Amino acid sequence: MANPVSEDLARRRKLPRLRVRLRELYHGDSPQAVRFRLWVIAIDLLLIAFFIAAPFLRGFPAYLFVDYAVAFVLALELGAKALADTSVKTFFRRFSVWIDLFVLMTLLFPLWLFNLAFLRVLRLWSLFHSEIFWATVGRRYDDTRVEDISKALATLVTFVFVTTGFVYAGFARNHPGIDGYVDALYFTVTTLTTTGFGDITLPGVWGRLLTIVIMISGITLFVRFAQTLIRPYKVRFTCEACGLMRHDPDAVHCKACGGLLNIPNEE
Repeated sequence: MANPVSEDLARRRKLPRLRVRLRELYHGDSPQAVRFRLWVIAIDLLLIAFFIAAPFLRGFPAYLFVDYAVAFVLALELGAKALADTSVKTFFRRFSVWIDLFVLMTLLFPLWLFNLAFLRVLRLWSLFHSEIFWATVGRRYDDTRVEDISKALATLVTFVFVTTGFVYAGFARNHPGIDGYVDALYFTVTTLTTTGFGDITLPGVWGRLLTIVIMISGITLFVRFAQTLIRPYKVRFTCEACGLMRHDPDAVHCKACGGLLNIPNEE
């Protein structure tokens, strides 16, 4: 007959070992840890693709089954990340964690939170702004122009799909110009780029206010993206004297205080 005390002690020892193992996988540099994080990122990209395609898939009978399967995967991933973190308080202070929790709620209650499902695309933004992504996939491009461009582009694309979802949830079928998701996407892109063909307009005061917000936000994000592409690249390196973090790639002295820099390079 098994001893209940020994079984309880064995269970207590398993959790610390599991946390250590997960920390090694999420934050370690071993080939096994890198492969694990690559699989996690690949799964995240598949989930984001599902979120983007969800408006076209809702009519299929198997949609709810896939929805709950995605919820199970996301809950499993959140639990693993929580165990791998240094503390529960640190884990819940991250904005990306609250995004994932909200996405999980929309997956668990798809019929009640149907109109908020478009916010799931925020996970695209959190993925491209995560340290795990750039420490794994973008190791060669971490702290480079490629990282800045990718983050700016991810922010722009996230804004497009979140706004499209908002327009679709608020005006589809209630407004003759917007009969489906593609119409909402078309309106968002034409408004965001200030093209304004005028074939689709949102009715009422709230429709006009939303259009103004889309135009102003779109211009801001496009300008930021263009600046990231065009402006001279600055290396991220903290000056020990004044704390300035961005310098020219070939800088020897800090422009702010004149202190000597020792910026590492691959030459």
